[in-house]
Amino acid sequence: MERAERYNKVIVRMMEHVENGTTDWAEDTMRIPASEYTDGDFWKKEMDSIFRKLPVLVAVTHEIPEPGDYKTQDLLGVPLLITRQEDGSVKVLLNVCTHRGATLTTERYGNKRVFSCPYHAWSFSGDGSLRAVAEVKKFGEDCRGSRDLTEFPCHEEGGLIFALLDRDSDLDMRAYLGGMMDDVASLGFENWSYVGNRVINGANWKIALDGYLEGYHFKAAHPETIEPRTFSNVMEFDAHGPHLFIAFPQKDILKLRDLPEEELHQHENDGYDYIRLFFPNVSIFVAPEITQVAQLLPGPGPNENTTVLHYFHRDQPCDEDEKKAREEMADWLCSVVDKEDYQLGLQVQRGMQSGHLDNIIFGRNERGNQFVHKWIKYYLAGDDSAPKPQL
Repeated sequence: MERAERYNKVIVRMMEHVENGTTDWAEDTMRIPASEYTDGDFWKKEMDSIFRKLPVLVAVTHEIPEPGDYKTQDLLGVPLLITRQEDGSVKVLLNVCTHRGATLTTERYGNKRVFSCPYHAWSFSGDGSLRAVAEVKKFGEDCRGSRDLTEFPCHEEGGLIFALLDRDSDLDMRAYLGGMMDDVASLGFENWSYVGNRVINGANWKIALDGYLEGYHFKAAHPETIEPRTFSNVMEFDAHGPHLFIAFPQKDILKLRDLPEEELHQHENDGYDYIRLFFPNVSIFVAPEITQVAQLLPGPGPNENTTVLHYFHRDQPCDEDEKKAREEMADWLCSVVDKEDYQLGLQVQRGMQSGHLDNIIFGRNERGNQFVHKWIKYYLAGDDSAPKPQL
């Protein structure tokens, strides 16, 4: 089934939910031990089985648009150096000198063709190759060709840059990103205007992720921001492998009832909205006013995460006033996520850390949460022959 036809059916089902007072239901409720959100050993297993084995978002194209541009990013204690090459491609390198392990650069962003180690001045090109050993005659060995920077597999498409922290992995990254990347790439974020990013801090990575997966909380947690526009607790789900596609009906969605079914997919943000989730660390919300790409970075321990919120607009700003308005819109949406979601998530974290909550429960209506947690269990089991979770 083509993507457009598939999404048309999602929207038809969503309108039926609004008419019938229903939502997309799982077969039953699901319980998860509260300790899985707080236990350090369990968190480490998640990091080793998921974040160190699967493609994770490390940057967006707009952060390093020109040859020589670079970005540094620490992820799970791995210092990364993400560089734009002369041919326009991207490399994700270990930001560590191969002489004695010093950090090559601590600058967040910049443009360089050559990186010189601040400890002993070994120099490396932007492609990671060792250019020169300082005072090589006294050092005693010319290591060029044998001590280049460590490189990690990466994939850039649709304005997003993914990497694998397992440098020896043979995983087909494009196949893993699959149909969800087909969908996101069709949006062409790389050609949009980049408004910038904002950084917020929250609780355990799954507490943060859980909040992106359902609209059950809209009425209680977002009474003045989301709920006036969007029905609370009405959702429709679709999936591409472990990646989740969530549809939320706006309160005027039934105006689409008279349209031919084959046209419904063309009306995103005009009767309904989507959340697109790349498992395990990306949530994308597209809106006419501003688009948000949330990059969720777990750690440094089980009780915390850092989330980078990247903001885009389809068109370039006409003038400084419009640019300022978009910055203000990004500030507003960041504030909503922080104050109405992440601060609440920190309260959830404290509740779980009390040690007196045996488990949490996901309702039948929280089907997206159930789906994602099944995939977490699947990857933790490490059995490739086991059946993959289905929505």
